[in-house]
Amino acid sequence: MAMMASALALALSAPLALVAAPAHAATAAPATPPQGRGDYRALNAVWQEFLAWRDARPAAGLPDFTPQTIARQNLELNALMARVEDMNVASFSRAEQADWLAVRSKMAQQMFWLQVSKPFSRDPGYYVDQMLYPPMTELPVSGADKDRLQARLKMIPLIAEQGKRTLTEAAADYADLALYNLENADGVGHNHPWRPVPPAGVIGWFDDMAVRAKEKQPELIPEIMAARAAAIQFRDWLKANRPKMTAKAGIGEARYNWYLKNVKLLPYNTDQLYVLGARESQRLWSIHALEEHRNRKQPPLLPAATKEDYDRRKADTKAAITKWLTDEEIITIPADIGNLYVNVPWIERQGGRNFWEEVQYRDPTPDLLHATVPGHAFDGAMGKRDTHPIRSRIGDGVRAEGWGVYLEEAAQKLGFLADRPRTRELIDIFGIFRAVRVAGDIDLQLNRKGVKEIVEEWRQMTPWLDENVARVDAEIYLRRPPGYGIGYTVGMIEMQKLLADVRFQEGDKFELKRFHDRVMTIGRIPMSLIRYDMTGRDDEVKHFWRMDPLPPA
Repeated sequence: MAMMASALALALSAPLALVAAPAHAATAAPATPPQGRGDYRALNAVWQEFLAWRDARPAAGLPDFTPQTIARQNLELNALMARVEDMNVASFSRAEQADWLAVRSKMAQQMFWLQVSKPFSRDPGYYVDQMLYPPMTELPVSGADKDRLQARLKMIPLIAEQGKRTLTEAAADYADLALYNLENADGVGHNHPWRPVPPAGVIGWFDDMAVRAKEKQPELIPEIMAARAAAIQFRDWLKANRPKMTAKAGIGEARYNWYLKNVKLLPYNTDQLYVLGARESQRLWSIHALEEHRNRKQPPLLPAATKEDYDRRKADTKAAITKWLTDEEIITIPADIGNLYVNVPWIERQGGRNFWEEVQYRDPTPDLLHATVPGHAFDGAMGKRDTHPIRSRIGDGVRAEGWGVYLEEAAQKLGFLADRPRTRELIDIFGIFRAVRVAGDIDLQLNRKGVKEIVEEWRQMTPWLDENVARVDAEIYLRRPPGYGIGYTVGMIEMQKLLADVRFQEGDKFELKRFHDRVMTIGRIPMSLIRYDMTGRDDEVKHFWRMDPLPPA
């Protein structure tokens, strides 16, 4: 697991070239909560109207992305946002004020999607994504399932034609990623059915479906082949027009900082986040070095040799984690929580294990903590119990991923891995990959580096990281709204900040189980709002009352 010397030098030298700038929130005098006319019931009413407006789908056919429709949608959204601004937020309770900020942040996110992200005109992958999953459908299908599949297959030629009309400002990186995904397996296969040889991208999946349909449901072949032809035509159109697709995929520093403050409600700018990410990379590599020395006489952890061995490890680990969480009074596990999913299925890849499999097949603990219990699967199941009219409909990537990463190191500190030293090394490796994403996310969105450069850097700095996992993650963070890649490490930092604040505030009355249970039930809103709601500290939220104008491109 030794890291290359050049990568170590890169990680250690990163902060030396950086000087933290003042946080964007500190550049203007803090505002105060609005003192308009609407009450809290009015906030909930406009929130429900917004959800219905945002989630509306055409009764038939495709969404309309013509300039006239986008202009109309912007006007409609502006009207909803004006009503939110005209609220007497100063008279709201603290929790209601947090709700108001959360509602406005979601409206700001939608405004950003319409005016900046614009995947319908900038990202060919927006259309490629819609082609990918229909051909993965298990055959045969019947009844309503067959009707839905046929409708989706018939839509694919329309989707391809819409992309050709609408992609008027396609970005170079987006176009290259779309072409890759049309013709190549991504090598990771998130939620893809298993094949010994993965089909070659979207087009390959249509070939796979045609073979299956010939044997199991031949009446679908005409629709499958028409969809396949549309995907090929879209690929050919992309290749022919690729020289004209020269726009930058990233949104730039000013708009990234705007998004951090007004949508993510984070108290940091890109310079500060860059330093936080570099510091975490250093910290984790340093403790990993110490852990490796401490464990130098321990036998290595060997990956599971068979599916049966791996399934046993998963089941035993899941049971052990659940029992430990209960016995040590760390969090409440409801008796009716149900069977929680486990990531990373058993796969024997032609090219060998990928990054997640290198870790998970040795010991499932890191990912089960992060993604199963009490991580994402448990978190999601608890979220479904939320009946709050506002918070039950809000999610935040920093909160979700930060909770998962926080749990990994928390388990180390709480002694769960006291007798498994080599597993503690795996936790470090997970953390390292989260931390290096911070700089990668920022560099991609600020157009400092492209996907290939980020993949190379991540692989230098992260043990076992393979090209496919690195490329897929870089694509996710470039193509999603900004700030998802930072969410893992920064969310963990925000969780640690919250824990510290509540511990200091409650003193000797503090109970870890009560704290974690409160986090589970307070909602999946941005971390700064959870902190405000739980502690009353307004040093962060006082900078969020006034929304900034969206910077020009």
